[in-house]
Amino acid sequence: MAHEQLKLGAVVITMGNRPAEFRALMESIAKQDGPPIEVAVVGNGAPVPELPPMPGRVRTVDLPENLGIPGGRNVGILEFGPGGRDVDVLLFLDDDGLLPNQDTGRLVREAFAADDGLGIVSFRIADPETGVTQRRHVPRLRSSDPLRSSRVTTFLGGANAVRTKVFQEVGALPEEFFYAHEETDLAWRALDAGWSIDYRADMVLHHPTMPPSRHATYHHNVARNRVWLARRNLPAALIPVYLGVWFLLTLVRRPSAAALKAWLGGFREGWTTPCGPRHPMKWRTVWRLTRLGRPPVI
Repeated sequence: MAHEQLKLGAVVITMGNRPAEFRALMESIAKQDGPPIEVAVVGNGAPVPELPPMPGRVRTVDLPENLGIPGGRNVGILEFGPGGRDVDVLLFLDDDGLLPNQDTGRLVREAFAADDGLGIVSFRIADPETGVTQRRHVPRLRSSDPLRSSRVTTFLGGANAVRTKVFQEVGALPEEFFYAHEETDLAWRALDAGWSIDYRADMVLHHPTMPPSRHATYHHNVARNRVWLARRNLPAALIPVYLGVWFLLTLVRRPSAAALKAWLGGFREGWTTPCGPRHPMKWRTVWRLTRLGRPPVI
């Protein structure tokens, strides 16, 4: 399919507390080259802020409660039909992010049109003031050069594009995660189904540099969801290895007493609560992840 024919949509979730940044993001979507991008805006427990004029169709949903990041995004996907089938590719963008370049939509279309096996593209997140990309925003272990594009094994949640066939084949984001690791859960399922994931340094989202621990439930959710991630997706033999490595890494990083307490509570909850359906990946997928530089033991 020629890239001009690929139909793009975008999902933006917001809690309505950053109206200026939200408006700037929407305006940056409107300025993208090529056919207009249709947008679904989900007010996640809050009314959708005032919208600027947009060239494409805009769908809005006001949710009565905050469903979390994956839950809100799943609502946005459904605004484009089951599995997002009304469009070919969906962009997922943070409401305090910004597309600084007008060619991002075109680059997305070209990337997916050129590679039928490409399922997900992860954008490069850069600070709008300094242009710096944090190492944690490069979704691979060798992250010292954020300007190098490559095949990867996961992606960044608020700065990506997903072929909607991926959702139709492997399902949506895990809503029970609420926040943290939901992208890796989808990435592993997509890779297991044969799809590829690219990190593209030339597709840029501006986002102010912030620590992930700004979220009140960060340490708890990171630990709980990592256990759920393993229980849902890894072969049984790898679950204790993967979680043992992360347990040791957490201790080596010497978190504060409060952070460690929250982390241990989340780790315990991950073992004692339902994690959703289990679909262990094939061993050939384990080998594929290893060849891509990130074996599923770290």
